[in-house]
Amino acid sequence: MLNRLLVLLLLPLAFSAAADAQVYEFTLANGFKLVVQEDHRSPVVVSQVWYRAGSIDEVSGTTGVAHVLEHMMFKGTGKVPAGQFSRIVAAAGGRENAFTSRDYTVYFQQLEKSRLELAMKLEADRMANLRLTDKEFAKEIQVVMEERRWRTDDKPQAQVGEQFMSTAFQSHPYARPVIGWMNDLEHMTASDARAWYQGWYAPNNATLVVVGDVDPKQVFRLAQKYFGPLKARKLPIRKPQAEPEQKGERRVTVKAPAKLPYLIMGYPAPTLQNPDTDWEPYAMEILAGVLDGNAASRLNRNLVRRDRLAVDISAGYDLISRGPSMFTFDGTPSEGSTVADLENAIRGEIENLKVNGITEEELQRVKAQVIAADVYQRDSMFYQAMQIGQMESTGLSWRALDEYPKRLQAVTTEQVLAVARKYLDDDKLTVATLDPQPMDENAPKHKEMPHVH
Repeated sequence: MLNRLLVLLLLPLAFSAAADAQVYEFTLANGFKLVVQEDHRSPVVVSQVWYRAGSIDEVSGTTGVAHVLEHMMFKGTGKVPAGQFSRIVAAAGGRENAFTSRDYTVYFQQLEKSRLELAMKLEADRMANLRLTDKEFAKEIQVVMEERRWRTDDKPQAQVGEQFMSTAFQSHPYARPVIGWMNDLEHMTASDARAWYQGWYAPNNATLVVVGDVDPKQVFRLAQKYFGPLKARKLPIRKPQAEPEQKGERRVTVKAPAKLPYLIMGYPAPTLQNPDTDWEPYAMEILAGVLDGNAASRLNRNLVRRDRLAVDISAGYDLISRGPSMFTFDGTPSEGSTVADLENAIRGEIENLKVNGITEEELQRVKAQVIAADVYQRDSMFYQAMQIGQMESTGLSWRALDEYPKRLQAVTTEQVLAVARKYLDDDKLTVATLDPQPMDENAPKHKEMPHVH
């Protein structure tokens, strides 16, 4: 109890320090957005370019193209030969990489502060001048297919996750894997990647986030110098993509060589639309913490340690995304238990919560835990930039970040009970299970992640 109270007493001080951080926003004439946050604790800068283009924007037949284009962005321009981008950043003492998600694609560098101009020069160059040749594409698409084999085809639990999403979502693009279906990758062409690049990679569809030991006015001048001359383009029309209401339980079973069974359960859940007035997403965040926050959380305490039904179990929820969210459970039954045993036990925990709610002690513990984790993560420049970029790229604003702890602190036990009863509805449930099959010890295995970039 003393430790929990100590954390609660420290939180206002930590958030006061975070709130004092100066954030500046600029928008260039071509629609390019720049957000700069000063952090003068060390002579380092994080630079991230966020394109509001992810797998949610893909169409059937070209799934995975957003991720493929991410790979191709390292294949050179007229000024930077193929393969040199990463070497140039490394020679400057920095590190860089990129990732693609359902909602956006991000390219980032972390450098000594005097080298920020180099990062911005390189990013502006490949935003407008990428050389996407058939030869380089033919090589890189093989790398992406190997990555798919390594990430999904060779991993039974990943296969279950993929089938879970394609079952939970019937029409929304979230049904499709970010890395793409193998058949689409096998038939993808350089023209598909060029069309994606020409459609979405424009200054008016991008946000540059810079966090570090910088002068915001100087960063703005550099953005004007390198990104300002780039021409805005008309973006493809984004049509509404609402998922039809689910009207009954859905189930899917994956049979794959594996040692242990596996279970995923999920319910459609709301996302944050208006940070000032929405309360349900914050209550859902607290609900996830009550069920799976630490060793004292209900699922771990009751199903892993007390009843020994599961080797591991977790609950998860994302309140920020461009599309619909899911409140999920996943776990591995212990020896002697089945996925049916584990599912029934999880359902029992849900029903108990929906009948009896949560205690005030649980509520305060989870608030302290969730908010403290956010405070500690904000100590990282990279995480600060990630928070800003995610908010901006999902249609929200970085200004809402300071509201997060306040809104969480305002959640009541009654609100947590209300969202549990409203959203953890059996008629909206999707269940995916792994049915382990005998393993072939002689089957080829991809032991290491294939080289990327």
